[in-house]
Amino acid sequence: ILLWMRGGPSHHDMWDPKPDAPAEVKGEFGAMNTNVTGIQVSDMLPLSAKMMDKWSIIRSLHHHDAGHSAGDQICFTGYNPGPNPDTNIYPSIGSVVSKQVGHLSTQMPPYVMIPRMLPGAGSAYLGVAHKPFETGADPATPGPFKLPNFNLAEGVTYDQVGDRKGLLNRFDTMRRDADKTGQLDAADRFQSRAWEILTSPTARDAFDLDREPSRVRERYGLLPAFDPKAADRCGAPNWAQRMLLARRLVEAGTRIVTVDLRWWDTHVKGFESLKLGFLPRWDRAFTALIEDLETRGLLETTLVVAWGEFGRTPKVNAQAGRDHYPNVFSAALAGGPIKGGRVVGASDSNGAFPKASPKTPQDVLATMYRHLGVDTEAQYMNNGRPVPVLPSGKPVDELC
Repeated sequence: ILLWMRGGPSHHDMWDPKPDAPAEVKGEFGAMNTNVTGIQVSDMLPLSAKMMDKWSIIRSLHHHDAGHSAGDQICFTGYNPGPNPDTNIYPSIGSVVSKQVGHLSTQMPPYVMIPRMLPGAGSAYLGVAHKPFETGADPATPGPFKLPNFNLAEGVTYDQVGDRKGLLNRFDTMRRDADKTGQLDAADRFQSRAWEILTSPTARDAFDLDREPSRVRERYGLLPAFDPKAADRCGAPNWAQRMLLARRLVEAGTRIVTVDLRWWDTHVKGFESLKLGFLPRWDRAFTALIEDLETRGLLETTLVVAWGEFGRTPKVNAQAGRDHYPNVFSAALAGGPIKGGRVVGASDSNGAFPKASPKTPQDVLATMYRHLGVDTEAQYMNNGRPVPVLPSGKPVDELC
């Protein structure tokens, strides 16, 4: 489960507080001890602090690009962006997993995006078959959650859908016979998998968030649990239900789920936004996800990675916020091979640059790939030349 905190979460105000730094660096929040001796986090994350033994932090991540979409590309693919950073020229981790490892369950898509595509998340030269399945519908929206792809037209039954599939297959027979490139065969295989998923009761049940008990949904966080007026002021969406849906999907057999947790771009009134919305909601939902996975016996096999495309500037700006900053930032990891209660690397006293054990986004990707069984030295053809899955990076063994 990749929790993508688009916009750039502030490492100073979450996972790497600097209580002894000057006021313009320290910011408005304090630091609090966790249940692991020697590790502190922001005092705005009390639930996370009580559960520090279940998750770990990398505090020395860094790269070179302060653009949102460029950072997306680096963190999703391990490669620098192309001329248009909103468009992939290299495949995302989800697409590589779909291509190399494939389905864990043929009744579930291997790669899902909640709720829709992000820059960096595309399949590039791996092709349309390895794009993410986008839910389209958003679990953060009040009311029943129903995927449009699973809604049949009024009066149409799934038996009739099967009949229509057969009719389409008969129409396609002549095209397949005439095709000499093999492309139509590949399209047929992709279409067959799509039919199986869309008509599968397993998939329909997994995506049906309304089947989840209300106590579980409330533990993650529902919008009425927060002040709606404050939510309007801080602009923080209630993406907690997206995280719950991700748990349902991996439990049903999806290999990799990317959850859009935007928009952590706290340039203006950043502390107000974090205090009123982002941090309380994050603290509640992140700890709920870890608890939920552990209770259901999924934590040992499910790797959770929470990060954004960069951090925020050490110095608070004139609008009581922080700006884009890729020179050092943090990530939170739990589950799978990750041992809880660890901190890897360190930033300097102002949280401006890595001080010890610097790590790159490619190292995080390598850690995820190893857990998922992907060979990062494998190469795929792009415009006639072989391109490796990752150009650099190695797993962060200190976490394992």
